[in-house]
Amino acid sequence: MNAVDVNIVADLILAGALVVVWLLAGLLADALPSARSALELRRRAGLLSALVAGGAAVFVAVPVVTALLPGESAAPAAALVPAVPAMVVLTASLRRLTRVRRGAGAFATAPQTPVPPALRAAAAHPLILVPLQVTGLAALLGLPIAGGVVEVPGADLAGIAITVVGVAVLAIGVRAGLRHSRLSLQALAPITRGRPRVPVDSR
Repeated sequence: MNAVDVNIVADLILAGALVVVWLLAGLLADALPSARSALELRRRAGLLSALVAGGAAVFVAVPVVTALLPGESAAPAAALVPAVPAMVVLTASLRRLTRVRRGAGAFATAPQTPVPPALRAAAAHPLILVPLQVTGLAALLGLPIAGGVVEVPGADLAGIAITVVGVAVLAIGVRAGLRHSRLSLQALAPITRGRPRVPVDSR
């Protein structure tokens, strides 16, 4: 096996690791608001935080591994695609996820307590779901780059793939926004129902 083949295999392994970790994180983020109890929500949030940390570690491993291999490597170009939404995850999503985990941890003495509507709405916030799922989709886009099927920049196939991912990102954002709005209304419903009625002066 020559150096080019070794590089392609290494590139595909690194890009595949990004795909697996970030797609799993996106799927778990989608299931986060459906937790039945505070304990389950805390566990899911903790696992999701661990997946994000693992995904960040793979990003760090890409330049380290490619620097040890002879010849050119496509892994850095493949990793650059999901790196942008991953930065949003690390700067915004992870902070909100930490708040959700701490909020669920407040019910440690009663772990089977149903998830409060406000906490469920926080778990469904678009800034948690959208960047994670977009990172997973972008990592998928990096696979053909790592395999040498698509050359960066200027390939027609890359343009088509970016367009498809853009449409998918829009769909994910709309879906996440609608779900968060619905859960936010459920969180406000008890407050609205419990608000005392002020008598109307008919005079």
